[in-house]
Amino acid sequence: MSTTTSAVLAADSRPAGGAALGEVALATGIGLLLTVVLLGLVFLHRTRRTTVLSRVGGRLGRATGVPGWVALPTILTTVSLLVALLGMLWDISLHIGVGRDEGLLANPAHHLILFGLFGVFAAGVLACAMPLDEEPGPAAVHFIRGWDVPVGGILVGSAGFYALLGFPLDDVWHRLFGQDVTLWGPTHLMLITGAGLSIVGLLVLEMEGHGGRVDGEREVGRIGRFLRRGSAMGGLLLGLSVFQGEYDFDVPQFRLVLEPFMIAGAAGLALVAARLWMGRGGALMAAAFFLVVRGLIALVVGVGFDELTPTFPLYLGSALLVELLALAWPPARRPLLFGAVAGVLVGTLGTATEWGWTHLVQTLSWNRDVLVEGTITAVVAGVAGGLLGSLLALGLRRRLPRPAVARGVLLGCLVALAAGVANGLVATVPDDVEATFTITDVTTEPRTADITVQLSPADAVDDPAWVQITAWQGQGLVVDDLERIGPGRYRTTEPVPLDGTWKTLLRVHDGRELYAVPIYLPADEAIPADAIPADDGVTRAAIPEIDVLQRELRESGGGLWTLANLVVLACTLALVAGISWGVGRYSRRGSAGERVPDVPVQGPVPSDAGAR
Repeated sequence: MSTTTSAVLAADSRPAGGAALGEVALATGIGLLLTVVLLGLVFLHRTRRTTVLSRVGGRLGRATGVPGWVALPTILTTVSLLVALLGMLWDISLHIGVGRDEGLLANPAHHLILFGLFGVFAAGVLACAMPLDEEPGPAAVHFIRGWDVPVGGILVGSAGFYALLGFPLDDVWHRLFGQDVTLWGPTHLMLITGAGLSIVGLLVLEMEGHGGRVDGEREVGRIGRFLRRGSAMGGLLLGLSVFQGEYDFDVPQFRLVLEPFMIAGAAGLALVAARLWMGRGGALMAAAFFLVVRGLIALVVGVGFDELTPTFPLYLGSALLVELLALAWPPARRPLLFGAVAGVLVGTLGTATEWGWTHLVQTLSWNRDVLVEGTITAVVAGVAGGLLGSLLALGLRRRLPRPAVARGVLLGCLVALAAGVANGLVATVPDDVEATFTITDVTTEPRTADITVQLSPADAVDDPAWVQITAWQGQGLVVDDLERIGPGRYRTTEPVPLDGTWKTLLRVHDGRELYAVPIYLPADEAIPADAIPADDGVTRAAIPEIDVLQRELRESGGGLWTLANLVVLACTLALVAGISWGVGRYSRRGSAGERVPDVPVQGPVPSDAGAR
């Protein structure tokens, strides 16, 4: 049996909907067993039948300078999120290079995601359960008699549960609607959003562990505190950057303008929050942590696992701009205005540095097609992110503005970010564009070819973001940015595959237009779908990209798909509201009005500078 035939048969055996019921039952059983073990440990601890959590937490707390009920959940959450992030990027790489899973548990990356997300949920539960003989923070929530729980623990556990819930719901989603091969599927967004927002809970838990007092009063090491908080803010930057994942692999299914928008929003929020909360060097520390972790994961996925290597944003330019602004204009007195101005710098000069970075690391780099719109939307995202970062830092420092102001800023920023995302998702497909392919075979087994493309009409594109051929899910990825050789005429710069399980298509993005023309698609009985052969001289019409990139997606009548999306959106907004409530509760109920001192921006660093 030839390699090509084996690959086609393997593709036919892969389910196009949900996983096999046996695998679903096994995964459910594992989850239930882990939950039983977790709850059993909590019961034994609360009834004082075991001291294992107290002993482990105490040792970690003495090493890190925080209470055990903060130290153990913090370390568990950090490790779990790193494991989940590795699994997520590995999973994306596998789906791009190979295609559908042969089963729920056949994909090794799923194990890392599942155990990582459960670890986050478990950390939140342990944070709530571990305090026995002390009040867990100044804003603790009364659970039952004799049991108060820290707000940060509630937030970490809730976010972890929401993310974990996305895992089984993802299988249900596939059964209803088929495989949505995109990072931005609703249940995928549950995983990402829950994991990312758990970091905010971790930040609140960190502050609750100090009982409303300045860190210096607990004799916490200044360097250790700075590194711990910098890694937390870097973790927030990591979480916010997962939304850009498809761009990191050069297979975005949205307009290019969304990439600078998302990068500026993530930079504005995390870097401004880091600088206002940590003091000098906070933004640079967060960016450095991000680069180290993403760099290591890229090496593990690309070299260690021999899969597609993800790229990542730089963020150093934006971090430096935030630091310089804070030195020139001390942010303590007008932090919200500082966040807005920092957002403008991030959206302009910071975006310019990312612009240059994309030309070094991405095939689909930014160009003039997105210059104006990309800069405008990046400024909007940067300002919204900067304001949200200011609110987060002020909440952690118990200096939130009055509720009407805080809520107004929060809602305004969320509306601005939602509008920016909606703008990036809106794309059109021209009615009259066709592409004719001249195919010159280079090899026959496997088949590869050089391709010349003639668009009709010849002026179908003006100054496009890209005219490229993508070939994926054939045990690899090829993204070839085509060379223009005449009016509406383009050619490949390297041979592209045209057989086996490869899915090869022409992709065009010009302004708001985003469309594809299939070149070669294999037969797929699981969908079912017929093969589309790669014939020399064939002419085909432009169609929406989703029709090819998400070939396995099924239509759903009766509005079920819309209803399901609205339910996920409502749950996500509820989680965001819960996180906002937690930060607000800690800020306003902290230590009977005691506030952490402002962060100086000049002069020597005193040993009791609590949030330096």
